[in-house]
Amino acid sequence: MDMANALLGRFLGAALAAGLLLALTGCQDDDGGARAAGDGAPVVVAPGKPGGPARTLSPEQAARERPDDTPNAADHAYVRRMVEHHRQALTMSALAPDRASAEGVRRLAERIAAAQGPEIGAMEKWLSRYPAPGAGGGAHEHGAMPGMATEQQLAELAAAKGADFDRLFLRLMTAHHEGALTMAGEALAQGNNVAVEEMANEVVATQSAEVQRMRALG
Repeated sequence: MDMANALLGRFLGAALAAGLLLALTGCQDDDGGARAAGDGAPVVVAPGKPGGPARTLSPEQAARERPDDTPNAADHAYVRRMVEHHRQALTMSALAPDRASAEGVRRLAERIAAAQGPEIGAMEKWLSRYPAPGAGGGAHEHGAMPGMATEQQLAELAAAKGADFDRLFLRLMTAHHEGALTMAGEALAQGNNVAVEEMANEVVATQSAEVQRMRALG
């Protein structure tokens, strides 16, 4: 299993863990032993509220009570746009090995590429799993994404070397990460799918730390 599959599996696993109840063929009695359901049918144990007792449900009842995490428009927009956002980060990071003078900048670019490449793979697999009608998104949408560098800025970065490259890379990538954090916050506030929530939380955790690192390097 490649890293993209592993990431998507982790995101979807978290979704299942959050959305599914534990199905059992029986319940536990007070002594910890198994107690079969009265008619031999499987039962589902639903955890109660903190401090409250668990409930025993039929599979049909459990299915009705399962939270609906069907992806909504905010989920699809976030994943589709973040794929393009990440791709630009990879383009910028690929310039560092031949142009950066600071070892810290080169290592940072390597970490960004190592994290965001597999994340793109996981997001593309999610889009394949949950296709959205009419989810195109053109260049005008990508250009409007927060933190995206302009074509002129990318050209300036590609032409820079040494300390000039380091300064420009840190400035552009910090803005890029801050834009990703804005997008992740919007997805967490407006989305509905648990796997997308996990992806957005991963972006928040990883890129918040990298922003602090870039500010220290700058």
